[in-house]
Amino acid sequence: QTKKHETRKYFNPQKLEDPKYERLPFSVRVLLEAAIRKCDGFYVKKEDVQNILNWEEQRNKAEIPFAPARVLLQDFTGIPAMVDLAAMRDAVAKNGIDPILINPKCPTDLIVDHSLQIDFSKCAIQNAPNPGGGDGHGVGPRGGPGRPSPRSSQCGSVRGCSKGSCSDAPSSSSRASSVQIENTPLLCPFHLQPVSEQDTALRNQEMELIRNKERLQFFKWCSKAFKNVSVVPPDIGSVHQVNLEYLSRVVHESEGFICPDSVVGTDSHTTMINGLGILGWGVGGIESEAVMLGQPVSLTLPQVVGCKIVGSMNTLATSIDIVLGITKHLRQAGIGGRFVEFFGPGVSQLSAADRTTISNMCPEYNATVSFFPVDDVTLEHFKQTNFTEEKLEILEGYLKAVKLFRSYDEQTEDPQYSEVIEINLSSIVPCVSGPKRPQDRVRVTCMKEDFSSCLNEKASFHIQKEKQAIVVPFQHEGMEYALSHGSVVIAAVISCTNNCNPSVMLTAGLLAKKAVEAGLTVKPYIRTSLAPGSGMVTHYLNASGVLPYLSQLGFEVIGYGCATCVGNTAPLPESVVDAIKQGELVACGVLSGNRHFEGRLCDCVRANYLASPPLVVAYAIAGTVGIDFEKEPLGLSAEGKEVYLKDVWPSKEEVQDVEEHTVVASVFKDLRSRIQKGSTFWNNIDSSDSVLFPWDPKSTYIRCPPFFNKLSKEVSGPGSIDNAHALLFLGDKVTTDHISPAGSIARVSAAAKYLQSKRLTPREFNSYGARRGNDAVMTRGTFASIKLQNRLIGKTGPKTLHVPSGQMLDVFEAAERYQRDGVPLIILAGKQYGSGSSRDWAAKGPYLLGVRAVIAESFEKMHKNHLVGMGIAPLQFLPGQNADSLELCGKERFSISIPEDLAPQQELTVLTSTGKSFSVVALFENEMDVSFYRHGGILKYVARSMLQ
Repeated sequence: QTKKHETRKYFNPQKLEDPKYERLPFSVRVLLEAAIRKCDGFYVKKEDVQNILNWEEQRNKAEIPFAPARVLLQDFTGIPAMVDLAAMRDAVAKNGIDPILINPKCPTDLIVDHSLQIDFSKCAIQNAPNPGGGDGHGVGPRGGPGRPSPRSSQCGSVRGCSKGSCSDAPSSSSRASSVQIENTPLLCPFHLQPVSEQDTALRNQEMELIRNKERLQFFKWCSKAFKNVSVVPPDIGSVHQVNLEYLSRVVHESEGFICPDSVVGTDSHTTMINGLGILGWGVGGIESEAVMLGQPVSLTLPQVVGCKIVGSMNTLATSIDIVLGITKHLRQAGIGGRFVEFFGPGVSQLSAADRTTISNMCPEYNATVSFFPVDDVTLEHFKQTNFTEEKLEILEGYLKAVKLFRSYDEQTEDPQYSEVIEINLSSIVPCVSGPKRPQDRVRVTCMKEDFSSCLNEKASFHIQKEKQAIVVPFQHEGMEYALSHGSVVIAAVISCTNNCNPSVMLTAGLLAKKAVEAGLTVKPYIRTSLAPGSGMVTHYLNASGVLPYLSQLGFEVIGYGCATCVGNTAPLPESVVDAIKQGELVACGVLSGNRHFEGRLCDCVRANYLASPPLVVAYAIAGTVGIDFEKEPLGLSAEGKEVYLKDVWPSKEEVQDVEEHTVVASVFKDLRSRIQKGSTFWNNIDSSDSVLFPWDPKSTYIRCPPFFNKLSKEVSGPGSIDNAHALLFLGDKVTTDHISPAGSIARVSAAAKYLQSKRLTPREFNSYGARRGNDAVMTRGTFASIKLQNRLIGKTGPKTLHVPSGQMLDVFEAAERYQRDGVPLIILAGKQYGSGSSRDWAAKGPYLLGVRAVIAESFEKMHKNHLVGMGIAPLQFLPGQNADSLELCGKERFSISIPEDLAPQQELTVLTSTGKSFSVVALFENEMDVSFYRHGGILKYVARSMLQ
């Protein structure tokens, strides 16, 4: 292929001259191209290529390897992966191997985005003395139609504004004026002109740096010590957004060849990239390390469900509504573990941004990917995102040459699918999701009635009838307010799942503008925040003039990165917490993310709803989820007139007009420049230049993990499990949040005791997610969720029964005692064990606790793979059997015979100390899984391959 006088080589599957190629789903064609290109007779064999080509016969049967073009890491899951590589360097060096040989073979991008916490929000800063850090003599706001004013009477949250010229130099006495904050454009609320600083984001950034200095130094060392590693510094954007805006290539160039871009990532949002025609999905840190070190991903050749999109979008439906509508359809279709590929005339109505938003949610209906092949709409998108004309020519020419480019209106291009599901866009209406699970959709028109039902239901909240109308008055900032069931106390506009689609965020901004102009406000005790996924979002909210209106309602930019979704919400005001506890209220959080398990946002917030950004703003204004927007007003105007949602909801034409004039190519160019420049904080961090990482024994963030202790060339094998005790006896739907929490560290937890022994105060604990580079913290944090329901003790909490002594102990303390006595451990569980976010410590933690096997009714596939990757046997009860039907109490001792010639899917026998015997299936999918298990996990497997 010759473009601009350069010749580029590529592997063309069409030269196989097999008519089956054009019948393959486009996503399978990507798998086939990678197998052809990587065919070496060892990792990838000729029969693998043939199996993929014969997809119609081999789907759901053949195991195939897939070597992605790159690996994507976020810092919570990336730091343990990089710590393991650093430890592997130590291990091979002790065995006489040059440690510099340990490098990722696959290009790896690590984005530092998960360490941001909301220490300062609009509400928090207003409660603090001299919130703006200036002289404290801000002038009150000017009233006037169309001119927003701050929620507080002070102007101190923006430097230098005393209602003079916005270009006036700030007072030299102002603390904030001495620091230039980057990547956070803001409008002065009085002049609607850009100012250079925002105290909220500045303070959160400073706290992020102080808390995470050791981690950032380690990341800086990684960027210098390892080849093929690129680190995107903090405060640039969320991992999936940076992947979309900066790292996505569509066509990858390497060593003179071009090929389809593809990626595996350690973030549940990795699938978002499929909306751009780039094949990618989430894996655990354990699997990502293997790919980084040259091992292909092993997967069963997937069935591919064709999702045919027809009809037209509802006028009021946002991308979130489309996402949740499709999620419901596909979850009900039972497509777990399959690929989904979209086709049909309706796809052309979806912008590239809509498609990435839809692809983002595929983990919620258990699909591996949701793939949109590249078409003209995708090409138009890339014209706005820093793709040069030359690159666009190469991209289009190559994809057409290998038949990876399609027209959705041409039915003759439709491939064969395992099955077809048809979805009519006109049938999808605005919804929210909750109050506990993302798959439970509620029509906005039915929200009030549904919440009332949830109060009654045992499966939800089970509030007695006489207590459902309770109202609890309380004081906040000298004013009296009242809370009741359904009161909103957290409202977070999080653009991680929406900022690829400006229309959704702009709708929220325009709604805020109309609400402010109508005289509506948000009650000051509600913990409001705006966490953009990248500077691009702030840029277009700023350029469109809606940012100050969001700010006045309390939705002020708090920084860039994951915050509320991963449990990093600032504490609620004490008066609010006291009122909730006094009335035993079901208080609510509303957020525009995609994770909201009970207790994740805040311990005292029991009901959490996912909603589109404009609906988050609407519910914040209403102050309750118990409202019928069609019949009840959001609030009263300054003149006492009732204002309804329909009065402030912007039309589609309004949103499209603003989007057209604000979201332009310059936005993407500006973001690229910021990423390449990095932040001053990052650039000033010092780090070692050594080949081996200089571990600090005093560090509470970075420790050399014990995974490679006593590493030898020989494989001893796992052996049978004899006389094991059950560490835990769990029920259904145990999530990775239950197994390995990512949020704050409770003061009474085992991890807190360890940190206190290192002379840290609770203020310095940080979060579990931030301390994933310290095995001592993470092991103690395993099963530390306050929502853990352990049948051995009969109540909720991070405790278990130490069977020999009869004592109730912290899970870590019990495991430690078992290990000291040389007793192996197992876990008993119900259905869907390990559901939720991908989290490698949900497997590493149990491994270090001494868990040898998990016996469950069913497993979430990715977590099951993680268990195998750590050398823990995932064992499944036979169909129709479970712990209850077998009359297990969890206090027995268990012996599991594991033969030397263990085979995939083999039935094993479990004997108990009470004389009972039952069979389980060893859920090893292939011989590679068995090999990993024999080696004691994938890390030891890779390390031994280096020694040999």
